[in-house]
Amino acid sequence: MISRRIVLSLAAGLAATCLLGACGSSDGTGTAGAAAPVTPATSAPATSAPAATGSTGSTGSGSGQSGTTAGVTAVAAQGIGSIVTDDQGLTLYRYDKDEPNPSKWTCSGACTKTWIPVIVQDSVRTTGVEKSLLGTVHRNGRTQLTLSGWPLYRYVGDTAAGQVNGQGKDGAWYAVTPSGQKSAATG
Repeated sequence: MISRRIVLSLAAGLAATCLLGACGSSDGTGTAGAAAPVTPATSAPATSAPAATGSTGSTGSGSGQSGTTAGVTAVAAQGIGSIVTDDQGLTLYRYDKDEPNPSKWTCSGACTKTWIPVIVQDSVRTTGVEKSLLGTVHRNGRTQLTLSGWPLYRYVGDTAAGQVNGQGKDGAWYAVTPSGQKSAATG
């Protein structure tokens, strides 16, 4: 309980003192995917995967924004195939400049205002996503969810379930597939 308070205090302190940085061009000049209806890709029962501890990511400060999730689901998105969403139906993305082995995040500072790291606190429920592919990476006193080692993010431009507006953004951001691959770019 004390260590959780320390972690929460540290996270609050980091959020209050974060520095702005850059992670590449995330200014909206890339190609945006259109909102597409989504349907569950599988009717497999939900399972629970522990939030495993991963490798330490690169140093850098976050924006203090975080989007926590308690579950991930595989869904079919028109035009790009099977992708992964969070427990609210928002598309999850991976960044080509990050590294999967060992897990390492490179999006920091101003980048995390556009691409919000997916933060987990406990176990994560899965539907259509192999729980053994999930893990975590440490991020400024918080725990970011990974899939096949790739750190996961939400795009601030996706405001409703089923949207994939970040797909192909800046030629480096892609909706993540249930196996951790980047989804096919839209035509």
